[in-house]
Amino acid sequence: MRLVYLFLLSLIFLQSCNYFTFKKDTRQAVARVNDTYLYKDDLMAVFAKNITKEDSVTLVNNYINSWIKQQLLLSKAQLNLENKTGEFEDLVKKYREDLFINSYKEAVVKQYLDTVITDDDIDQFYLNNNELFKLNEELIKFKYIKIGKDVLNKNELIKLFKSTKKSDFVNLKKKVIFLQSHHLNDSIWIKYNDLINEIPIFKTEDKKQLLKKDNFIQKEDSLSLYLATIKEVLQSNEIAPKSYITPTVKQMILHQRKLLLLKNIEETLINDAIKKQQFEIY
Repeated sequence: MRLVYLFLLSLIFLQSCNYFTFKKDTRQAVARVNDTYLYKDDLMAVFAKNITKEDSVTLVNNYINSWIKQQLLLSKAQLNLENKTGEFEDLVKKYREDLFINSYKEAVVKQYLDTVITDDDIDQFYLNNNELFKLNEELIKFKYIKIGKDVLNKNELIKLFKSTKKSDFVNLKKKVIFLQSHHLNDSIWIKYNDLINEIPIFKTEDKKQLLKKDNFIQKEDSLSLYLATIKEVLQSNEIAPKSYITPTVKQMILHQRKLLLLKNIEETLINDAIKKQQFEIY
């Protein structure tokens, strides 16, 4: 009787095992470091489109080797820095919180920030913040041409460059194919350092002499002739012209608006929380 009882009990036990069957991990492992596995599924993100079979093999092998090194270093670090676990957990928590908050702020800014900047906005900001725009280097407006010494119409090009007639300037622009290099737009401001970097032969020119309004300069080397006319000059510590710093002004205006928007959102958040009694200070 006892044997029959044990037999029935064993049948019941085997039947009950069906209710506690553990699901076997059927994923295919491709590498292991201690108790951590890298699976074939994990490699799917590694593959790029339009890649050859040979490149795929190289890519996968590099990824696996990199993963193994990473896991070995992590294992060694966890073993040797076990006393810092709490500190690291706090840092991870802080990073996670900052990630959520900053992502939320970026989403709010993207949705609500007014990015339209008018000429009046620029004028007003420039007027109210003049002292922010003092130059730390010289600016110039100039035009310049570089002519090969063996060019057939050299004298004509020189004459057109020196002329103040609008028609001659138009003709010069039509003949730029005969120039080795040129800068004919004398309505924009250029840094002095950019000038001498672009035209190294002018480095030998005395800076004070070079930076004179309406100054004409003619230099030559064994291969080329260089002509330049300095139209206007702004010295260091003078206020930068609005046209020169307009891109910077726009960025500063947007930054101000962003800070104000975030401040308003934070204040609204606090006021709403006070009304709803969402927090208390003890």
